Amino acid sequence: MQSFRTELENPLVEKDIIELEKKISEFKEGKIAEEKFRSLRLARGVYGQRQQGVQMVRIKLPYGKMTLAQWRRIADVSDEYSTGNLHLTTRQDVQIHFVSLDRTPQLWAELEKDDVTIREACGNTVRNVTASDTAGIDPDEPFDVTPYAHAVFEYFLRKPFCQEMGRKFKIAFSSSEKDTALTYMHDMGAIPRIKEVNGKKIRGFKVLIGGGLGAQPHLAITTHDFLEEDLLIPYLEAVLRVFDRHGERNSRHKARIKFLIQQIGIDAFNELVAAEQKAVSIKTFKVDTSKFENVVLGNGIAPKKISIHNQFKYELWKNTNVQPQKQQGYNIVYVRVPNGNIGSHTSRRLIEKLKDVIADDVRVTINQGLQFRYVLPENLEYIYSVLEEEGLAAAGFGSTADITSCPGTDTCNLGISSSTGLSRVLSALIEEEYPEYLYNKEVNIKISGCMNSCGQHGMATIGFHGSSMKAKGQVLPALQVLIGGATLGGGSGRIADKVIKVPSKRGPDVIRTLLNDFKNNADSAENFFAYTQRVGERYFYDILKPLTNLETLQAEDFIDWGQQEKFATAIGVGECAGVMIDLVATLFLEAEEKIDLAQESFANKAWADSIYHAYASFVHSAKALLLQQGVHCNTQSGILKDFDIHFTQKGLYNQKENFKDFVLQINQNEPSENFATQYLPEAKAFVEYAKQFREELVAAEK
Repeated sequence: MQSFRTELENPLVEKDIIELEKKISEFKEGKIAEEKFRSLRLARGVYGQRQQGVQMVRIKLPYGKMTLAQWRRIADVSDEYSTGNLHLTTRQDVQIHFVSLDRTPQLWAELEKDDVTIREACGNTVRNVTASDTAGIDPDEPFDVTPYAHAVFEYFLRKPFCQEMGRKFKIAFSSSEKDTALTYMHDMGAIPRIKEVNGKKIRGFKVLIGGGLGAQPHLAITTHDFLEEDLLIPYLEAVLRVFDRHGERNSRHKARIKFLIQQIGIDAFNELVAAEQKAVSIKTFKVDTSKFENVVLGNGIAPKKISIHNQFKYELWKNTNVQPQKQQGYNIVYVRVPNGNIGSHTSRRLIEKLKDVIADDVRVTINQGLQFRYVLPENLEYIYSVLEEEGLAAAGFGSTADITSCPGTDTCNLGISSSTGLSRVLSALIEEEYPEYLYNKEVNIKISGCMNSCGQHGMATIGFHGSSMKAKGQVLPALQVLIGGATLGGGSGRIADKVIKVPSKRGPDVIRTLLNDFKNNADSAENFFAYTQRVGERYFYDILKPLTNLETLQAEDFIDWGQQEKFATAIGVGECAGVMIDLVATLFLEAEEKIDLAQESFANKAWADSIYHAYASFVHSAKALLLQQGVHCNTQSGILKDFDIHFTQKGLYNQKENFKDFVLQINQNEPSENFATQYLPEAKAFVEYAKQFREELVAAEK
């Protein structure tokens, strides 16, 4: 592990990787509890998968952007450390699977040579910041949101208050009111707007908070119709600090910010955010947009002339996968990537063949495809021929045939039934039986292996999530069918209705039933979404009910899509939300680590970071003592309150009259050197008090 320590230029990254290597060793030596280690590795993009002994590594690509060098680097890393497959995700990440835990530090170091990170790609952190793939080239955009998405990514990476939140936090930027980034289903969404004040045009954002899918979907709530651009990051910092302090920590299923807002109400939430503004480290943040204005283009000359062998297929591809961008004379080219899986060798060949005719800016799309930009019209035939050679020239990008699916039971612990196998079957069905839907971008099909909606089934026109059923004394794979989700624009959306559960092998018949019914019964001017709203959930239940008849099951119905053996449910422990750390010894260890981090930040004059690390040490130590006394712990705010009830008021702690109020000075003071100088020694003293109290208690029990 010596190579990356001398080759990496960023000392923060080098420290991260050395720390990961150290923690892996300590975990294997039994010095770190499994729960603590799991939390640590998740925050560094290392995720346990369904197969024992190997990891999935998630590579964080802000707004889905890869330079050609970064794409090549990821492909090379996949060959060296994984299986040679790159999995493109709905959050514009790249995942590689079957990685040895011991090799993850070296893998990370290799990625960082081209400025690619895995930091905070998983766990209870701010996840990858997504954006419309057309950001910067969208004819409808008021301005390019790319610099703002990048600024959010950079600003919150490694921030103390978003390392150990109750759950993950997802952010999306749409390029226009069309809301192609799906802001309404995110913890925070931003849509660009321009407002004229005194004859001057001012940039800002419509801001939405508290959206999410999963088992209990919730539409985001608008908090600002227009928030000036310089106030966006300070506002988001306040939101994250409130979420960290008040968010649920006991029940992971209730720990997203949407549940906090549901519990206290949006007005009370807004009041907490407003009260937190004093404590944020900056009051305004001006995003430098200039460094995003220069685009690196190829020479625009195709390496060779080609002739199209099947003009019909080419025209179909051009009509469905190519569109003009706002820069005059250039086109966007989209690539359908089945199940989001593309090989490393394929990736390198594409890079080599296309480097002269596309920009040095490839985007992963939220429906698991790829986007090339700045393509000249005269190079479209050449690009098509290259894609055709690689088996990636399928028409209908973003159409009904372009189905989104999570990995499901292929690698995920939580997968119940196969999503990738079903996706392949349904894509072929649309292309063969309903080719007109290759032009249809309104009806979308999305599949998840479980109810957690990684495949975004909860907002699909037609959605499926994995399930199981019992029949004839056996278990068979099943699908929950959802209908009627939609993106309505402007931050509005509709969550799909759960309609009925059917055996998985009848998924194709669900599609046939729905599309045939629409063709035969919809009004001539009615789109599919309008039709679903008119006829209603019960109507679809009735027409799909015959597919639930378990008396007609065949032997093949007990075998899942893409499998050879009889189906059996095998659900592991999910890691997508991190874990709860409740071990007393681990909490004290964490408190001491927070003090070390606070002192390090103080030495670097990072006053806000020092203060927040000190605050965290108060919380961890108080929680440890409460757990030692058998007191149930939940939110950080609740821990401070409970400590006063069970310690201060009982005379077990008398250093402060009101412990909670003292600790929460953090949001009553500017993050200044003076306050940091006062606050840090108090935190150190409390950690020492807590450790001594526990030692005396343990000694008394012997």
